[in-house]
Amino acid sequence: MRELKQLDRPVLMAIVVASLGYFVDIYDLLLFSMVRTRSLSDLGVSADQMIDVGTYLMDAQMLGLLFGGVLWGVLGDKRGRLSVLFGSIFLYSAANIANAFVTTVDQYAALRLIAGIGLAGELGAGITLIAELLPQRLRGYGTSIVAGVGILGAVFGGLVAEFVPSWRAAYIIGGVMGFLVLLLRVGVRESGMFHRTKETSIARGNFFSIFTRWQTFKKFLAVILIGVPIWYVVGILMTFSPEFGKAWGMDAPPEAHLAVLFCYAGLSVGDFMSGIVSHRLQSRRKAIFGYLIGVAVMVVVFLTMAKASLFAFYLCCLIIGFFSGYWAMFVTVAAEQFGTNIRATMTTSVPNFVRASVIPMNVVFRWGIPTMGVMLSGAVTGLIAMIVAFVALGFLEETFHKDLDYHEG
Repeated sequence: MRELKQLDRPVLMAIVVASLGYFVDIYDLLLFSMVRTRSLSDLGVSADQMIDVGTYLMDAQMLGLLFGGVLWGVLGDKRGRLSVLFGSIFLYSAANIANAFVTTVDQYAALRLIAGIGLAGELGAGITLIAELLPQRLRGYGTSIVAGVGILGAVFGGLVAEFVPSWRAAYIIGGVMGFLVLLLRVGVRESGMFHRTKETSIARGNFFSIFTRWQTFKKFLAVILIGVPIWYVVGILMTFSPEFGKAWGMDAPPEAHLAVLFCYAGLSVGDFMSGIVSHRLQSRRKAIFGYLIGVAVMVVVFLTMAKASLFAFYLCCLIIGFFSGYWAMFVTVAAEQFGTNIRATMTTSVPNFVRASVIPMNVVFRWGIPTMGVMLSGAVTGLIAMIVAFVALGFLEETFHKDLDYHEG
């Protein structure tokens, strides 16, 4: 870690900007989950419509992420990593300020869609830039710092949701923070690998090229699937924690914003540790496998023991968050799997396809509730998420020692 201090100023600034940008990104991304019940009640949504309207709005945001992931990824390879980093921050900041003034559910959905498009670009562009600026031995540390600092945005969001009475003010805070990050853009430099690729005749940013070569498509699909359990934890267990609490018959159902706060506090620590674990094991795959085992165990614990008390519930959220903290390794692996000419496209698309996996998980979860109940339906959804992740991990190559200065054929 001492070696990071010896890096030149533009590289250090890139780490700072990517970290703070992701901090605001995560704050805005999860803010809806944290103010869902309060904001929908204020807009006149009844208690028995909370799950249906909540999933509708979440799906709108995730569709934005899915579309934006491809859009920003292609732009990142064609126009540069920095243009995407700052363009995405501007869009989601403006959308979140506008979100504070909605008066109907449909307006809410439209702005969550636009915010989702903006939120889709920051992480992939930041991780791609850091992975290309840092030497191989420091890549894991650099991306872990970006993810670890960024994920604290959810903790801050939980505190804002707890202590700021107005959900509208919470959205304005997120937008203002984003515009403040843009002030730091001076002094950040573009990736040298991108400049070298730009000077060649090699096609850049062709998203559809993943469908023309089986090896590329297989890597793309496998990387997406290993990240699905993280968003099962966030998008199902944490977001709908009040509904789980009611289904268990808890006297005082948990608050979603506190569930997210504790989960992401654990996730931040897990992300910081993932770089160290990966470095010690000299392996990305072994580190992710260990984290996946931890998630699987904690999902079982969550669904069987969290109902004991609010203390037990939030403790489970904290621990399951820690084991979900392989997000940094996941996005690092995404950057390392692909050549420079499509690296931003893939690294930006993949996390957003993972986030958008909440859409089919919501379908499975909602479909199972009438016949199985909230808890069993949540368990079945989680089982599917874990199985596909373990299978997908077996298809990924080890990239810990991989040189990233190459082009995809």
